Amino acid sequence: MNIDGPGAPDGRPSPWVRQRADGDAEECVRVLAEVHARDGYPVNWPDQPGEWLSRGSLLGSWVAELEGGLVGHVGLSQGGEGDLAPTLWSERNGATAGATAVVSRLFVAPWARGRRIGALLVGRAVAEARRRGLHPVLDVVASDTAAAALYERLGWELMATVEQQWSPHQTVAVRCYAAPP
Repeated sequence: MNIDGPGAPDGRPSPWVRQRADGDAEECVRVLAEVHARDGYPVNWPDQPGEWLSRGSLLGSWVAELEGGLVGHVGLSQGGEGDLAPTLWSERNGATAGATAVVSRLFVAPWARGRRIGALLVGRAVAEARRRGLHPVLDVVASDTAAAALYERLGWELMATVEQQWSPHQTVAVRCYAAPP
């Protein structure tokens, strides 16, 4: 899936999104490490980052490529322990939490930002959720203002900001979003 057709209006190459392959794990972890160093995402670096990218009931995962290199990632899964948005959306809409799909593990290489890659990846995950008859939701750490701004630009609704206990010594404010209907 090309973001702008045959080429970006400014003449730069356009990013492409494809399903993540088994051989992408190492490159995904390398890009994730760049993002963590720059932005602090994920807040707690996982012991096994390759497994962290596939944790939960994964419905699909995609990567973005630009100029022959992997520059972004997004996952889609069933809600799991610790996911707040599925419960909030379900309570508001009189549905079960199983009627949702969680968009997660979204990141874009710092050097590749500003080219709508995040929006393209989110769009791919949302399309898959809708294809499955599920409503897309997500949780994001409140301190990640760039991610929150992206979701809001894309029309996602902020359902609530809640404090979540991640460990005995770590409480984190989390913003819960639902995709537009």
